[in-house]
Formats: sequence, structure tokens, C-alpha cells
Amino acid sequence: MARTSETSPEKGSKKKKKNADGTKKPGRLKQMLEVYKYTQEIDRSTLPLMLVALVASIAVGVVLTLLIFGSPWYGIFMGLAVGVLIAMLILARKAERAAFGRIKGQPGAALAAMQSIRRGWNVDEEPVQIDPRSQKMLFRASGRAGIAIVAEDSSATSMKLLEKERRNIRRVLQHDNVPIHQIVVGDDEGEVALHKLPTYMQRMKKNLTKDEAAQVSKRLSALQRSIRQSVPKGVDPMRARPNRKAMRGR
Repeated sequence: MARTSETSPEKGSKKKKKNADGTKKPGRLKQMLEVYKYTQEIDRSTLPLMLVALVASIAVGVVLTLLIFGSPWYGIFMGLAVGVLIAMLILARKAERAAFGRIKGQPGAALAAMQSIRRGWNVDEEPVQIDPRSQKMLFRASGRAGIAIVAEDSSATSMKLLEKERRNIRRVLQHDNVPIHQIVVGDDEGEVALHKLPTYMQRMKKNLTKDEAAQVSKRLSALQRSIRQSVPKGVDPMRARPNRKAMRGR
């Protein structure tokens, strides 16, 4: 009897993942190398700081093990492991800052920064206010710290959008004592730098319980309206966002 050849599901699962265009995805090590090259090109202090962290960790490990055990070998391996970890943390922080620097000034850069916040805030996926003429946009998020409305610059148009959105929110929340934080992204005094925006928002004081924050989010859904009617024909606000690949240094 002839045997029918069947492809094992396990064998099929071992196939390397590919991108949508059919090209093979780079491995984790190659991705890290690409991130390092991109970051070092933008910030030349990346490699020196990583080397300092590595050497300092090994030196501290050697000194500690000499004092405790009388032998430096264990300290070398321990220091190397700790040094590599610290070096990777430095690379991650530098890469994030370099990526934000690359999209700085682009429409939607503030939204990209807000969406990098892992937890604590519910970020609206599209602008909540947009000026049809200048294409200035306003973004919003809600969480236990209250409501944050973020403008990408301090122009008169952006300030008007901030005030308009604040009035709209107050009208929906009525007399609720929910903090509304008006944030302007920029490098001037009183503004928040783009790369510091996620940390700035995460450090805000939590004034609401989880249930209260959920109720606020539901009420804000009443403000969810299409802004396409106020946008000139042919302009798509959803396309006014920075390239995601730029955030990864590709």
C-alpha cells in the first residue's frame, strides 16, 4: 500500500517567521545590532557609556570577591553579567531617546510617545481636536491621574485647541472633581520634552480609583466624534503620524 506523505504540524511550526512581503525576519541578535548601530550613529556617547558600565561592574565584582573570598574569578563572571545587563539598559534608554529625536517635530509625534506608555493611561487612537487650516492636532489620554490633553507646540492655535477641549471635557463631566492636565510638548520652560513625555505622565499623582477612572473613560466616549468633517478634502488625519519603523531605528 502506498503511503501518503503528510507534513507534520510540528515541522511546519519550525519554519522561520517571515514578514508580510515574504522576506525573512531578522533574528534577535541582528535586531539588537541594528538598534545599536542606529543609536550610536545618533548619539556617539552610547558605546563609551556601555563600556564604562561593563568595566566598572567587573572592577567592583573583582574587588568584592577579593575581599570576601580571596579570589577574583567569581567577581569577574559576576561583574561581567551585571555589566552586560547595565549596558543593555543604557542602550535601551539611548535608543528610545534617539528614536524620539528622529520623529521630533513631526505631526503625531506626541501620540507616538503617549502610546509607548505601557500601562496606567488609556490613550485615544486619533486626535481629539484638529485645526483644519494649520493641521495642528491635540491628543488625549485618561487614567487614575485624571485626564491629559497634549498639544505638540505652544502656538496660539494649539492653545485654543487646548482650551476648547478642556471646555468640552468639563461639559461632559459636569461638576466632577477630575483633574485635567494640559500638557505642551516642547523644549521651552513649562513645556515637556518629547522623550520625557511618557515618564512625565507616569509620574503624575493618582487622584482617582480604578472604578472612577473607568467611569471617566466611559463619559469621554461621548466626546468621540469623527473629525474628518473638519479636515480639508484629501487630508487624512490618521496618516499624520510618524513612521513606526523610525521608532525602531529601521
